[in-house]
Amino acid sequence: MEQTTHSTPDEGTIQVLLVEDDERLARLTARYLQEHGILVTVARTGPEGLAEASRHAYDVVLLDLMLPGRDGMEVCRELRTRSDVPIIMVTARGEEADRVLGLETGADDYLAKPYSSRELLARVRAQVRRARGRAGPSFQPIQVGRLSMDPRSLSATLDGKPLSLTSYEFGLLRVLAERAGRVLSREQLLDLVKGNAEEVFDRSIDVHIFRIRQKIEEDPRTPRLLKTVRGAGYLFATGDEP
Repeated sequence: MEQTTHSTPDEGTIQVLLVEDDERLARLTARYLQEHGILVTVARTGPEGLAEASRHAYDVVLLDLMLPGRDGMEVCRELRTRSDVPIIMVTARGEEADRVLGLETGADDYLAKPYSSRELLARVRAQVRRARGRAGPSFQPIQVGRLSMDPRSLSATLDGKPLSLTSYEFGLLRVLAERAGRVLSREQLLDLVKGNAEEVFDRSIDVHIFRIRQKIEEDPRTPRLLKTVRGAGYLFATGDEP
């Protein structure tokens, strides 16, 4: 079993199990996902993949179809009897019959080789957003310093004064406020905030942060609440930061 990074995962980190017997492809895929903040564990055979999926709760399973020991269809079928983890079938067999069979067996998505690494990343993120949305967000009110947020009514106030936020701005501010004092990368914010295709790119986060600052900061050019941590991401200040 191979894990490509030793970072300690937090609740915003995506953890992927890649079941792939092609060593070179597994290495390249894992490296690309790791560069985008995703933790990847590689299994080389069907039985090894099943065993690893039983030991740990992954966010997504990337499953090759042609595997030694037990093929991807068998692994998918067994996984689906005991888990609702999102499964993306990744295989050189891209004919319609194979795609249909894979989806009917329980896969959530199907990607034929050769595939674009960027497309694979987007599909992984999309599956995670759907899965975390199914789990249902917390609707507990949020209070951080001068900021109050009510997830049920999508309303927010600062010093008791209502804030006019779009639904995406509310979601972005919410995940930052829920994790006040912690730095969140653009990738983590994209994974935690569900949005439409217009918000899928990392740099769009910067635009939304800028707009939120216009609404909550006394001087948006020198933010005291929603801070940038250069090279790392953003954090919502608790008041204890330097």
